[in-house]
Amino acid sequence: MLAAGIGPGDEVITSPMTFCATVNAIIHSGAKPVLVDCDRYSMNILTEAIEQKITARTKAIVPIHFAERCCEMQAIMEIASRYGLRLIEDCAHAIESEYHGIKAGRFGDMGCFSFYVTKNVVTGEGGMVITDDDRLAEQIKILGLHGMDQDAWQRFSDEGYKHYQVVHAGFKYNMMDIQAAIGIHQLKRVEDFWKRRRQVWQHYNEAFKDLPCILPIDQQPNKRHAYHLYTPLIDIDRIGRSRDWVLNAMNAENIGTGVHYIPVHLHRYYQKAFGWKTGDFPNAEWIGARTLSLPLSGGLAANDTDDVCEAFYKVLMSSVDI
Repeated sequence: MLAAGIGPGDEVITSPMTFCATVNAIIHSGAKPVLVDCDRYSMNILTEAIEQKITARTKAIVPIHFAERCCEMQAIMEIASRYGLRLIEDCAHAIESEYHGIKAGRFGDMGCFSFYVTKNVVTGEGGMVITDDDRLAEQIKILGLHGMDQDAWQRFSDEGYKHYQVVHAGFKYNMMDIQAAIGIHQLKRVEDFWKRRRQVWQHYNEAFKDLPCILPIDQQPNKRHAYHLYTPLIDIDRIGRSRDWVLNAMNAENIGTGVHYIPVHLHRYYQKAFGWKTGDFPNAEWIGARTLSLPLSGGLAANDTDDVCEAFYKVLMSSVDI
């Protein structure tokens, strides 16, 4: 955000169906997050609603490639170009994702990836920004290491010591070499892990096709699915139980689950800070009340997936008249 020149008084458009980090980055830059509802089934931002939220203060759009599915980037790029807006892609779920044969993160001015422990390349913490703009890349490097114009490697090179100047009030956001060493060796296995997750996904789809839930969208035309999260939507009306009841019942069966996500605008801090309230983004709320994430990993063995399938079937069908 800061490298893109975004600051106080600016507005940045994104989706409520995301982790809080997306919105927090906007807030920490001094700008105001402006939310656009998401599609109920792709769970990505409603492209056709973006222009309605653009004002004279809008400086950027942050599309989130939710759960591995690329947003409709051609239309979003056209909007960004028409209004002269920065385009910063949130690719935390999308290392393997593609749109019309192009990797996620390469459409906007910048693409932001996460290497947190739940992601498909893991360094424990940290992430990566990609850009083809040399000025933005240099600005990010400077801001990421205390605002110094020479990083530590350049200062202590074989060419001798080099003095540095602090040119910004920067941050300590650089990745450690140890973390990078852990991550870089996973790159050669990304495709193999992707294939295994696809197998698990297909196994789930076959096992759950007759259950009271909506299965997540699979591979779409001109898009490569990363198979990062398996997020069925519980038919809470049919089972007569809440999604949280399902979470607890799965836990009782020794199956861990997650929720991606409670929509941002339903968290207390953001409601107080921006006046958001229940009812503002109905599609996100509809998803947020029904979604859960089942185990999906390249490390899942066949007996692990069988255990998940057996537990999910037992839990969902326990309340349904057959």
